Amino acid sequence: MKKLLTAISVVAAGVVGAVLTLLVAGGGSKTVTTDLVSQSGSVPASFASSGSNANTINGIYKRDINGVVDLTVKAVEKSSSNGFFSTPSDQVEEDEGAGVVYDKQGDIVTDEHVVAGATSVTVNFEDGYSAKAKVLGTDASSDVAVVKVDVPASELHPIGFANSTAVKVGDPVVAIGSPFGLPGTVTSGIVSAVGRPITAPNNYSISGAIQTDASINPGNSGGPLIDAAGEVIGLNDQIETNSDESDGIGFATPGNTDVQVANTIIAGKTVKHAWLGVSLVADYTGGAEIGKGSGSIVAGSPAQTAGLKGGDVITKIDGHAVTSSDGFIAMLGNYTPGQKVTLTVKRSGKSTRQINLTLGERPATAPTAG
Repeated sequence: MKKLLTAISVVAAGVVGAVLTLLVAGGGSKTVTTDLVSQSGSVPASFASSGSNANTINGIYKRDINGVVDLTVKAVEKSSSNGFFSTPSDQVEEDEGAGVVYDKQGDIVTDEHVVAGATSVTVNFEDGYSAKAKVLGTDASSDVAVVKVDVPASELHPIGFANSTAVKVGDPVVAIGSPFGLPGTVTSGIVSAVGRPITAPNNYSISGAIQTDASINPGNSGGPLIDAAGEVIGLNDQIETNSDESDGIGFATPGNTDVQVANTIIAGKTVKHAWLGVSLVADYTGGAEIGKGSGSIVAGSPAQTAGLKGGDVITKIDGHAVTSSDGFIAMLGNYTPGQKVTLTVKRSGKSTRQINLTLGERPATAPTAG
């Protein structure tokens, strides 16, 4: 089960120290203990062994730590009545995550789920300086947000973003964040896989995620996954686990998408995503197959209007080969709402047809599982 790396949640007062709550991707929560033992995994061979070199873990830490911030987020949570004579009351929930200083204008990027529903955001810098921030904009579909602070220029140390499509399996990486309320924590590992699909907070798919075995835990959300050159390749976002703790499978959103979304938000624009309105069969290869179940094609969607049917296999978009469902989702990300496209579709396993349609704009929340 993939879990968003929402930070330690403190509701009201008197929380017992050994228990915290994690937000589960797709809704719900799970209670786990924080009785953790320290992990001392081996250092990737690709990092230099001398602490004086810039591409050691310590060198990357020294270069980038001032560009990583701790975020304290407060939100009001509605509570329901617990008995005949009790009345519903609002409780203040406080979460903690991380962020990356993006530019000298005070823009900081983080995960959308870190600041979702925030009533106040406080940015805590490595040197102890703190400032209130405003949420400049968010995009749940990519799980990216930008918050803005008005602070002295001396507090702002932007970290550059690398080309995330150039990341390769086996590349060494460093993660910095605030796991379990411990700001400035550094862990290391490798890129375990690339091009992974993960689920966004609004249940759409995020394509191109980077998988890592670097230890990331609740509170790492929004913090950077950094390459050996000290540049950000993605924002730490989720873990996948069958236990009540990190199992060494973490995911970061792709840095190229983070940059694209951040630039759109900073420019004062709304992030828009192209939408077809179908539920695709997971892990399908040889094309993108539309599911055959009820709701696989959303009523009133571009797909329904164009006459697509359950079981259709999309093999090309505008003449470009589609090799998998995940690949098709990634390709669709290069389009914008209102664009006209031509899909090459195989129906009933044999007949091929060209279907022209106009892409729509994604609803705020996925109406189907796809």
